[in-house]
Amino acid sequence: MPNQPPESDLITWHRYFAIESNNRAWSLTIASRSADEDQEMLDAAHAAAWHWGFAGDELNHMRAKMLLAEVHAQLGNGTIALRHATTMQAWFLSRETPDWEVAFVHAIFARASLAAGDSESYRAAYVLAEKAIAAIGDEDDRKIVIQTFSRIPRPA
Repeated sequence: MPNQPPESDLITWHRYFAIESNNRAWSLTIASRSADEDQEMLDAAHAAAWHWGFAGDELNHMRAKMLLAEVHAQLGNGTIALRHATTMQAWFLSRETPDWEVAFVHAIFARASLAAGDSESYRAAYVLAEKAIAAIGDEDDRKIVIQTFSRIPRPA
């Protein structure tokens, strides 16, 4: 059996792969995808969450749940998406959170609710997302959130 690297090296590698997987999954959430890329997006989101479990703090874990909620919602896995969205929403809204991240929380909760068939929560979260996006102070942050939000259908 090969020698195992020191723990500090393992954490460095876990962090590296968490970031890489996270960035790849998020980039796929705003792209037109093939079925293979849908699978890659799902795998990358789960890989990011798994690696953050070794190298991340609570914020990283909740951001991973946010990503999992987004990915599962986009793939039509509403029950799983809403479970992740509910956990991350409660966490982010119970503490001081940057304006852009509050907007993401509401947008992703809206998408997860829609995927789960909860139209009342979907409509309410969509309105909260619109308000939160309007309140984002930095234009670049707003543009990033809008990339995700613009892909969520407007309630009828």
